[in-house]
Amino acid sequence: MRIMVTGGAGFIGSAVVRHLVAAQADFVLCLDKLTYAGHRSSLRECEGDPNFAFEQGDIEDEAQLDALLDRYDIDAIMHLAAESHVDRSIDGPEAFVQTNVVGTYRLLSAARRRWLGLDDARRALFRFHHVSTDEVFGDLDFDDEMFTEQTPYAPSSPYSASKAASDHFVRAWHATYGLPVVLSNCSNNYGPYHYPEKLIPLTILNALDGRELPVYGAGANVRDWLFVEDHARALEVVLKHGTPGRSYNIGGREEHSNIEVVRAICGLLDARRPKPVGQGYAEQIRFVGDRPGHDRRYAIDPTRAERELGWRARHSFETGLAATVDWFLDNEWWWGPIRVRDGGKRRGHA
Repeated sequence: MRIMVTGGAGFIGSAVVRHLVAAQADFVLCLDKLTYAGHRSSLRECEGDPNFAFEQGDIEDEAQLDALLDRYDIDAIMHLAAESHVDRSIDGPEAFVQTNVVGTYRLLSAARRRWLGLDDARRALFRFHHVSTDEVFGDLDFDDEMFTEQTPYAPSSPYSASKAASDHFVRAWHATYGLPVVLSNCSNNYGPYHYPEKLIPLTILNALDGRELPVYGAGANVRDWLFVEDHARALEVVLKHGTPGRSYNIGGREEHSNIEVVRAICGLLDARRPKPVGQGYAEQIRFVGDRPGHDRRYAIDPTRAERELGWRARHSFETGLAATVDWFLDNEWWWGPIRVRDGGKRRGHA
């Protein structure tokens, strides 16, 4: 497949691009607008590979999309371009509507034109893979079952509402026009190259800086954690082997409360970068007021992907979190310039 990955310089997108290039895909085109969360440096190991190309662009620009799809002879699209931070969506929802809803519509339109222009053999192989989130399903009680592909949508934030809308548009393009789409909804990702406003990198870097580690409420909100490299493998499998029109939940089967995550990070840092005797990073934890519409629990049931596609997460939360902490300790070359650019300010708490 000759694959275009939108949002391929972002956190999950760059993991997908690195995975596909390492797996020797026929060709990988990364399209990214390079907003605050997109970084060419996340693709450093792909640069120079003859089967990789990067283009800076906007999924709202249909003329550019048409040109790139034709110029690079694309026959598969992995759509990861999105505004993705809940706190940012509360402060400024319009950008989320524009990128996640309008942008997805325009990409679908360009994909359909490309698909219709292919010969019969290549048209049969064409795929549009829309990558979404478990947040579209809304809130779970602590004694509820996990989200499945049949769980009704009930988004709680402007971010999750915009992703829910884009999911519906993708399904509509399959039902109405026959575009061969597959969808996936993932749980919380973590791992290398994670933008420092998110919980895990935020906690690591704030701890190293000696800053407070802010945790929303009592830290009891629970998330299902998925190592990003496991997710990248899953997305390739869904793209190549998923049934058109079908959706697949991708999760790590690793539910942990936010305070458990923060304390685990503190423990790992205590072992790797110990503070003076008698002191620990957990002393920096501070509980702050909860954010509006903060969902209590997300939990993904990945049984369909496991049974139908043969995918399984390889990392436990313990091994994945340790690898993530080690990566941030060893790669200040990547996150250091981001901190300088952002003035050391990060958004979001646990």
